[in-house]
Amino acid sequence: MNRILVIDDEEAVGMAVQRRLQREGYVVDTANSSEEGIDKIANSPNPYDAIVTDMSMGESTSGLEVLSAAFARDIFAEVIVMTAYGNVANAVECMRRGAFDYIEKNSPGVDIYEVLTMKIDQALDRRRRDVRTVEMWERAAKVQEGR
Repeated sequence: MNRILVIDDEEAVGMAVQRRLQREGYVVDTANSSEEGIDKIANSPNPYDAIVTDMSMGESTSGLEVLSAAFARDIFAEVIVMTAYGNVANAVECMRRGAFDYIEKNSPGVDIYEVLTMKIDQALDRRRRDVRTVEMWERAAKVQEGR
């Protein structure tokens, strides 16, 4: 079962995302601040399969801090950054730092929860593929050592 962490300082948004993802069959934890989210990332017994974080929670760089914490814990982290105040510079910086995607919460005519669900499915597919590739490399290395 895939575990997802949702980090958003707007409780209503966090709860709405949590409900939607739970309906899709995911196990979802929530955090109401970047600090709480970073703590959960660092202290979870196993890494989260995906992390959805707001970009600005008090500080305009909160989402970037979450990105850093996620990759410090797990090189295969899949982080989706959501924002109510999107701008190109933030989007570019998030993607440059390894975010899977950057989504604007207030896109007219778009069901953001549907988009988010689709992006999480894609992120989890990439995570499985990347982990499987490393496992194959490790097996190949062991075979080479045994020769």
